[in-house]
Amino acid sequence: MANSKYEYVKCFEVEDEVMFPNIILVWINACSLHKPYDLNALKLMNSCAVEILEEYADVVLAYGFSNEYTFVLKKTSKFYERRASKVLSIITSFFSSVFLRKWGEFFPHKELQSPPSFHGRVIPCASIEALQAYLLWRQNICHLSNQHEQCLWRLVERGMNEKEAWDFIKGFDKSELNNLLFDEFNVNYNTLEPIFRQGSCVLKTVVEDVVKYTDNGAPIKRHRRKIITVHSKKIAGKRFWNEHTVLLKELGGFIEEINNVTPEYVRSFEFDSKLMPSTWIVVRIDGCHFHRFSEVHEFVKPNDDRALNLMNLCAVAVLEKFWEDIVFAYGVSDEYSFIIKKTSNLYQRRANKMVSAIVSFFTSTYVMRWNEFFPQRELKYPPSFDGRAVCYPSTEILRDYLSWRQVDCHINNQYNSCFWKLVASGKSKREAQNSLKGGQLQKKIEELAIDYNKLPVMFRQGSSVYRDKVDTVLTHEENGNSFESKGKVIVEHVDIIGPTFWLEHLNVLDE
Repeated sequence: MANSKYEYVKCFEVEDEVMFPNIILVWINACSLHKPYDLNALKLMNSCAVEILEEYADVVLAYGFSNEYTFVLKKTSKFYERRASKVLSIITSFFSSVFLRKWGEFFPHKELQSPPSFHGRVIPCASIEALQAYLLWRQNICHLSNQHEQCLWRLVERGMNEKEAWDFIKGFDKSELNNLLFDEFNVNYNTLEPIFRQGSCVLKTVVEDVVKYTDNGAPIKRHRRKIITVHSKKIAGKRFWNEHTVLLKELGGFIEEINNVTPEYVRSFEFDSKLMPSTWIVVRIDGCHFHRFSEVHEFVKPNDDRALNLMNLCAVAVLEKFWEDIVFAYGVSDEYSFIIKKTSNLYQRRANKMVSAIVSFFTSTYVMRWNEFFPQRELKYPPSFDGRAVCYPSTEILRDYLSWRQVDCHINNQYNSCFWKLVASGKSKREAQNSLKGGQLQKKIEELAIDYNKLPVMFRQGSSVYRDKVDTVLTHEENGNSFESKGKVIVEHVDIIGPTFWLEHLNVLDE
């Protein structure tokens, strides 16, 4: 980060570490996916869960059904220093990215019309018994929700609308739902595929593989971890748990069987703090390991306008989706800050849901629109972003935050311009770093004959995204109802440190 007088704004950041000995659970849910008993949709969700376990060694178990998945981290995990917002946003973002990339495998003849998104929360479980209760609760919900969904969508297919179907089965118990399926649709619930009735459990197990053979042909075997997907009748049971040594080692063993659990007990674990009312909220997202990502995908150095414009397009999409709440965004390199107005009640100001939903939608848009900016370059692996939410009590402090980010943009771009000019001249990266260490960047720019002020303004000032103020009231010709236009979302590259921009756009941070 650049040193500047604006850095004091970092003191408003609040730590959200999940303390030991809590076991960290990350629950994510699709914002809008219908017909959960679509087998291909469930297989797609399972495939994404497998990718999560392959990507992150700390995630040792996942359980999912319908539109949701829960990921369980090992009890000793120090994944991203156990910071709840970072753990949640990274897993949600990566899941979203994989979901987009794998969509065509499971729906080859169905094109996605809009970027899907997921939201979630972190759930700390204080003990293995709490984890056991949570898993039992979710599998019970799997059974009950699947019975309702199986009945609901069959009634809809028969001719009812969704509301009529819900009203029809409202209040039905398990027995009545089973009878409805059998009597009206000739479906025996117990013969439905286990993936619908029991959900899917993705976990790491130990298998024995032959790695080579001796000279006389005898196999030499080694143990290795393998990710498997199973559908078990009772994942919170001792028998299932004891069959998988990795779970026993990384999470601990169940002491006794449990058959009932109250939802209120499990919900008390949820880590879902609400952000302070009447404050500006900044949701800042950053690319994860984008140095490597930019090298693998051969971004132009020091700045690739295609990559920056893709980020800008994603920011525009976020402002359009959350048009009632997000009023401004500022981006540079692989980061973006989204400003949520003081009066917003988006997701009841729940930090978990707000951050995960925005990061997920941004990620999905990034993957979905990649080919528009890199038509000749395949996306080689799923990108991901992390995020966090910070409250700022006044407009003055919020503007200082934005000034801090733009100062950072200036200094980082000066450094990168010098660094890559030195590399282009024949120096190694280490030599270039040593040459710039402790020196004044402005002096180095002059020595290297870089005409800094002629570099594209987007590189020097970053990108400001906001909605153009539209004062006109539009009237619908048929019914005469009037409404105020949302206005067009604009991307500009301007100075936001000085007062000029804000005086010319008083509506942007209008309280």
